[in-house]
Amino acid sequence: MKKIFKKTWNWIDDRSGLSEAILPMAKHPVPPGSGWWYVFGSGTAFCLSLQVVTGICLALLYQPSSGTAYQSLKFINNFPLGHFLRNLHFFGASGMILLMGIHMIRVFIMASYKYPREMHWITGVILLLLTVMMGFTGQMLRWDADGIWAAVVAAEQAGRIPFIGKFLARFLIGGSTVGGETLSRFYAFHVFFIPAILFLFVGFHIYLVLRNGISEPPERDRPVIPGKYREWYENMLERKGVPFFPDAAWRDVVFSFLVLVAIILLAIFAAAPKLGGPPDPTAIDVVPRPDWYLTWIFALYALMPFGIEDYVIVLGPLVVGAILLSIPFLANKGERSPMKRPWSVAGVAMVVTFIMAFWYMGHKSPWSPKFTTKPLPATIVPKGNAAAKRGVKLFYTEGCQYCHSIGGRGGHKGPVLTYIGDRLTPREMRVRIINGGHQQGGMPAFGPTISNNQLHDIVAFLQTRKQGIVRKLQVVKNSGGEDK
Repeated sequence: MKKIFKKTWNWIDDRSGLSEAILPMAKHPVPPGSGWWYVFGSGTAFCLSLQVVTGICLALLYQPSSGTAYQSLKFINNFPLGHFLRNLHFFGASGMILLMGIHMIRVFIMASYKYPREMHWITGVILLLLTVMMGFTGQMLRWDADGIWAAVVAAEQAGRIPFIGKFLARFLIGGSTVGGETLSRFYAFHVFFIPAILFLFVGFHIYLVLRNGISEPPERDRPVIPGKYREWYENMLERKGVPFFPDAAWRDVVFSFLVLVAIILLAIFAAAPKLGGPPDPTAIDVVPRPDWYLTWIFALYALMPFGIEDYVIVLGPLVVGAILLSIPFLANKGERSPMKRPWSVAGVAMVVTFIMAFWYMGHKSPWSPKFTTKPLPATIVPKGNAAAKRGVKLFYTEGCQYCHSIGGRGGHKGPVLTYIGDRLTPREMRVRIINGGHQQGGMPAFGPTISNNQLHDIVAFLQTRKQGIVRKLQVVKNSGGEDK
């Protein structure tokens, strides 16, 4: 059997020349000391490979039709290992974006973008953009309420671009309204167009790494001098270089294995975003939210001052893209050590802090009603108060709890009403409920929509929200009552 395999391989290798192509890449020398900080690029490539495999498996079951896409995803969730497969694909995408971000931070802090590796950085920025586009178009393919509204939001933002905005919006959604053409467009983007460009740049990126070599660990007082660097680098590799395989590749293999284990554990014990309701463009009680890696942009757009949206949406990506692409041209020589470039560490820290702060706000999204909140229990009102019992139910069914929280339950868009009975009189409560007001976060006027009896019951419930009454109820609960 061994002879058969050897003979077969020799025949294939003789006709294809695989060993002549693979061995030089596997044995190419790398600088000594290229430790664990250099594994994030290969980890990102591994996640991409995982996305290809899981994406093909999902495509075998997914039906890219507006009439069947939602049901096909429900079928995948109920299919043996289908839910696990969806989780693998989602967390693989999350891992790819996270590792790519860490890889770019490492490259920036170590100034690995300097001569002769400027094109490494440029292709990396393009790959980051393409990866985020893959994630966004993948969210649309869920074809639930969140998915279609995400497409609407994307089209609205594209439509603000001067001169070509309307054309781009129609191009994105395949017409003037969201429908079957929209799903077909996003499916084509996600499965064909973007991956084709992505693989092209991945290949070019790897070619550049092989041509120019990976950057050596930076040292103080060893600046990059373009006219002398290549000769110095080649001499250093001849004297101290080690073969990529196996001396350096084993770290990439170990790290990729750990990434796989982490993704599998997340797929088992966590879950990809649940499917929302069926796609319905007429539903207005939907707050479209992007996946976690775009949540910070979602928060930025939501919190920006009124009147500057068009400028931020149009100019923001252009400015950020121009800054990222200009970095290797503005500083392609000189010191690489972070100790000699404290501004690079400070800049990364500021950007990460900015993104994390907006990510946290986007996760809380206090500006949006919380439609997933659970009704308050009837036991939070005193026994014998029938009007308050009816009022606590109306507080939920009339949508008050979507924007206001009581005892930590409810939304954050409006003021907290845990002890509202100590702040407002019954008359003041009626006036605010009937008339609404912009000072309450855009609270609508409920006067035309609720009856006098319903208004009476809601006010009766809110009047029980006093510290003294709440404490008595807590004592009763601790002595044997239950909050169900």
